[in-house]
Amino acid sequence: MTPIILVDDQPIANFITKKILENAGYIENIKDFTDGTIALEEVKRLSNSIILLDLNMPKMSGWEFMDAMQNLGLNNKIIILSSSTSEIDIAKAKEYSFVMDYVVKPLNKSKFLKIAPFLKMD
Repeated sequence: MTPIILVDDQPIANFITKKILENAGYIENIKDFTDGTIALEEVKRLSNSIILLDLNMPKMSGWEFMDAMQNLGLNNKIIILSSSTSEIDIAKAKEYSFVMDYVVKPLNKSKFLKIAPFLKMD
């Protein structure tokens, strides 16, 4: 199964997302992080992973995370999972080639069904 990495500074957001994924059958290879810098180290190891990424985080924002990925030449698939409804953020996210979708938190069943094709199981 393709590894899924959750990156959100709010543990409850990661918990909810993880439970939705588990209920959909993604019960293995889910790792969650509340610190983008630590998550980036894991992403370097798991080049085939899919990342569900928050944008507004204190130590390393989602934007900084994606910029670091670009600078390192990483092409993991990313789904933005953010509370921001800003059209500016949505447009900016589309500038990154590895961003597959932009979903406004919280993740729920209907939003999950929208991103499920990007989370294909191996």
